Amino acid sequence: MNMSRTATIQRRTNETEIELALDLDGSGNAQIATGVGFFDHMLTLLAKHAAFDLTVCAKGDLHVDQHHTVEDVGICFGQALRQALGDKSGIRRYGHFTLPMDETLVTSAVDLGGRFSFVFEAAFPSAKIGDFDSELVEDFWQAAAANALANLHVVLHHGRNSHHISEGIFKATARALRMAVEADPRMTGVPSTKGTLGG
Repeated sequence: MNMSRTATIQRRTNETEIELALDLDGSGNAQIATGVGFFDHMLTLLAKHAAFDLTVCAKGDLHVDQHHTVEDVGICFGQALRQALGDKSGIRRYGHFTLPMDETLVTSAVDLGGRFSFVFEAAFPSAKIGDFDSELVEDFWQAAAANALANLHVVLHHGRNSHHISEGIFKATARALRMAVEADPRMTGVPSTKGTLGG
């Protein structure tokens, strides 16, 4: 297994400037500043429940809207996850979690197998959560999964409150990722009969 499972990503475009640092073997510490308050809250939850140390500093064109900032942080998070995992030797690879959040129930399942697929079956009752666009939850996780080369399936079983639904999705996916990146003491080498999880 990669002994230093960390990554630092920098992204510069005409729309965003992002610096993101990730430690898969952290303790849930988060230093988040994206300029989008609700998104900061979700990323803090992600770090805590995945037991990742996560630092994000993002400056985006928020005078346009929040989309570029949220999606580009998702791109950086996915890239960092992929880089920090190295060749994926000795990890569990698969993770899943069903999480209750008050009246909401969400299942998230992930395969860090080196191929991208994304299924998102979660509808939000409201278009906004405060001043945050609800649809950006899906955009973030799609960008993250695509850049991590992961399969990610998110299913909302039921829920009434959009804040709870978003929080449930971030917490459930964080817990699934925590399981997937964990060391498997019975697994020597890459967890695949192909001998590689590079794609």
